[in-house]
Order: sequence, then C-alpha cells, then structure tokens
Amino acid sequence: MRRRHRAAAATAVAAAVAAVGVATWQLSTGRDELRYADDYARHEPLRVVGYPSVGSLRLTQEVVWRLADGSSGELADLATSDGSAAEAKATAANWVRSFQQGATGPVAAEFHDEGSVRQTVVLYFERTGQVKQLNLRLDGNAGSDGWRVQLREPDPKVAAAPPTWAPATPGGPLPPTRP
Repeated sequence: MRRRHRAAAATAVAAAVAAVGVATWQLSTGRDELRYADDYARHEPLRVVGYPSVGSLRLTQEVVWRLADGSSGELADLATSDGSAAEAKATAANWVRSFQQGATGPVAAEFHDEGSVRQTVVLYFERTGQVKQLNLRLDGNAGSDGWRVQLREPDPKVAAAPPTWAPATPGGPLPPTRP
C-alpha cells in the first residue's frame, strides 16, 4: 500500500515540476514576444532587400532598435560568443555613438548570402547616409543559442567605417573591384 502512495506522490511531484517548468517557459517566451511586438510598434519599419532567414531578420531588427534606443548594454547582449564581454560592450557603445541618430529614421537592410547559419547584412541609414555591415551567425552548440551579431570592433574608427565592398544604395550594383 505504501508503495502505491509513494509512486502516486512521486508522479504528482513530477507532474507539478513539469507544469511549473512549462509555465515558466511560456511566461519567458511570452515576455520575449511582447517585447518584440512593443519594439515593432515603436520603431520605423525596416525595409528589406535580399533573402533573410526568420532569425537573421529578427536579429537585424533588434540591432537597429537597440541602436535607435541608445541601448548599448542590450545591444552587447546580442553578441556572438567568439569575443570577450568587454569587446562586445566597447563595440556596442561605439555603434550606438556612431549610428543612433541614423537608426531613429528609416533604415534599409540588405541581406547577402543564403542565411541558413550565417549572413552578412548591410544597413543603410537614410537620415544620415551612413552604411554599416553586420555579421550574423547562429551561436552556441549547433546554433542552440540562436542568431547573434558579431561585436568585435572596439576601435571607434573601425566601428564607424562603411564597408568598402557594399553597394552604395540598397539593391544597387556592387562597386567595381580594383586590380
């Protein structure tokens, strides 16, 4: 008789633990989705050229929103794991300093490469005429940490420099190569 009670109690405890885990996951996922919806409503829509994946598009939007909001700490939280935290923080601060004004206006994002595990994105800030290259990739073991942006430009001049290879305008022709 005691064995049945113990088994029933163990089953009840396991079910309760599982229910709490699912509820916690749903709450955190719900908060993330609410934050995304709020950000989406508060910012200019991103104009897209090329073929992003769902993850690379979402990350690109979040990078632009963090720039517009001046949130260098939250931008640093989006960094890939291949650099140091100090490098990510310095780069995020440089990017906010350089691109915040442009990110508050219309921005176009041109997605290059096929985007299954990594993607190069060129941002065009209409308000300031600035251009910025992002390098995005899946991070973690087999991409388990989701899409992240490479933040490895602690030198302010490097962080603010436009890419030399990118089209001058979204969807435009690539510049001629030099011999």
